[in-house]
Amino acid sequence: MKRLVTLLLVGPGLLLACGGGSPEPGTSGTRETATGGGQSLASSPKDGVATFYDANGSGNCSFDASPGDLDVTAMAMPEYAASASCGACLLVKGPKGEVTVRVTDSCPGCEGSGINLDLSAQAFAKIAEPKEGRVAVTYQLVSCATSGNIAYRFKDGSSKWWTAIQIRNHRVPIAKVEYRKDGAWIAMSRESYNYFVEASGVGDQPGGLELRVTGIDGQVLEDKLAGGVEADKTVSGTKQFN
Repeated sequence: MKRLVTLLLVGPGLLLACGGGSPEPGTSGTRETATGGGQSLASSPKDGVATFYDANGSGNCSFDASPGDLDVTAMAMPEYAASASCGACLLVKGPKGEVTVRVTDSCPGCEGSGINLDLSAQAFAKIAEPKEGRVAVTYQLVSCATSGNIAYRFKDGSSKWWTAIQIRNHRVPIAKVEYRKDGAWIAMSRESYNYFVEASGVGDQPGGLELRVTGIDGQVLEDKLAGGVEADKTVSGTKQFN
């Protein structure tokens, strides 16, 4: 089936504000977290429409394919928010049941179609009969049921002169990534393919690369990577969001 999408997440007391992106709503009692100028989600369920496509777990979020975990979804561009929703988990309820999915992709073709979520075929089958093709749903942000600590993925080509880092295995969506240099925290730019980039590189880090990761709910994690920048490698962190 043709790719269609639009999702977002919100967990208790969380709200994710989304802005437009490229490939690569709030209620009382919730706290807003801006990630761009656009639509936002709240912790209460949001009405929407879901379709499905042949997903493999990879996509514009630049995650690896996950054949063992295909409860995933893509999102329309406003809610994809230039990758701000990548890795978020959504509880989706349909006419047949419910499923928790992870955002792994964007859906440029969903805009103007009235589609909110473009689920994997496997996830769609858990909430509706595939023959329906398109169904009304509700969806909301929830914490991901991940185990272990967050991880840092260095993009191929990363070095001290150009550095790109992706956060993986996180329970809540990521709002910001910073690195420490000369005693100051410096924010990295978020790209639509879900990497945080320092175009001029993080420079020499003889004492180890210090990173600070902020979730959309305000939680902050700090880590020091003894190996510094390691191109095309994934490094385990020492902490996880609540």
